[in-house]
Amino acid sequence: MAVGRAQSVPRAGGGGPFGSDADDTGCRVLHVDMDAFFASVEVRRRPELAGRPVVVGGLGPRGVVCSASYEAREYGVRSAMPTARARALCPHAVYLPPDFPAYSAASAAVMRIFSDVTPLVEPLSLDEAFLDVGGATRLLGRPAAIAAAIRARVADELGLTCSVGVAPTKFVAKLGSARAKPDGLVVVPAGRVVEFLHPLPVEALWGVGERSAQALRRLGLTTVGDLARAPIGMLRGALGEAVAAHLHELSWGRDPRRVSPDQVEKSIGAETTFDVDCADAAALRRAVLALAGKVGRRMRHAGVVGRTVSIKVRLADFRTVTRARTLPGATDVTREIFETAWGLFEALYPGGPPPVRLIGVRVESLVAADGAPRQVMLGTPEHGWREAEAAADAAAARFGRSVVQPASLLAAGDLWAASPKAPDPPT
Repeated sequence: MAVGRAQSVPRAGGGGPFGSDADDTGCRVLHVDMDAFFASVEVRRRPELAGRPVVVGGLGPRGVVCSASYEAREYGVRSAMPTARARALCPHAVYLPPDFPAYSAASAAVMRIFSDVTPLVEPLSLDEAFLDVGGATRLLGRPAAIAAAIRARVADELGLTCSVGVAPTKFVAKLGSARAKPDGLVVVPAGRVVEFLHPLPVEALWGVGERSAQALRRLGLTTVGDLARAPIGMLRGALGEAVAAHLHELSWGRDPRRVSPDQVEKSIGAETTFDVDCADAAALRRAVLALAGKVGRRMRHAGVVGRTVSIKVRLADFRTVTRARTLPGATDVTREIFETAWGLFEALYPGGPPPVRLIGVRVESLVAADGAPRQVMLGTPEHGWREAEAAADAAAARFGRSVVQPASLLAAGDLWAASPKAPDPPT
């Protein structure tokens, strides 16, 4: 979902119907979105890149853009675009591989600033979050003033910029931050939500993808206002009961969801695209093991476990196949994730793999690790793989991932590849 920033939208401190001076009574929800986050972190540590187009992403022939500075966006470069296409549009840009540890560290610093304002912070990703500031207004002032103070702290303390939407609901606040970009502040007063929403394209509504938008356009519904005024029966016929009701409510600014600071991710996954289509079973096995390790580490860091392991395989002809298996008990153990994922892959291609363009591993049905029941396998020692992996995580945190990862991958890969039976857990 993307909403273009109108020329008339005022910046922080400005007036107008949606400026920072607008009536923010009842606007307890903030959506804070960092501006070109990955690229901005790179520019912060390389000041000589300031003002130049910077693109962060995979640098191989099949790489994808993760983030583009606003200077690069002027040439049409966008996130999720193939890097090759970005190079064609902006050949003079600086292209950098992603440094996710650096982005995670910067994100943690941003989230600490949010937490200083309110405990009701719901991160959506590394670079955006919802905040409920209803309980902070007595101490810190009105919501727009809190938003301005957050922007100032992020700029002064971290050298980064962010855009903020202030509104009575999450949905409208997110639209506000999108309209404020870059480096701006938009307030949508409770009494002017419909005025703000109805001129927007229907694609601005959560849940309207390309196919839904096409169905709506066939009915002559191109704006949110068109959809809001359409008979609900017409929407049901085009979109179905549930989607029609959902979009109708949003089109009038009705969104009952609260900011949920303890919300657990629904799934955690990782995937890799090969520079050249890969049909080598050993290389694919190593890739699945590396992905399982990445997923397991992220789960342990997040304090979650999951029962369903899935794989995604994209073939050379771009056909995509997914398979999933639900385990008897929840896990965050790399070994279990890998064995399940590789078992799914082998079952999918028992005669040997075809050329593979992309492969991914994901764990779903996540719950908080504390108190989650675990299935103990017969013959498994009380202390084993999970404890060993936790120790490896601790070592990596202290000495760097490069100290731990290659050895663990080689040891596990060689052992598992050498025998149809998995090795005994370490003692």
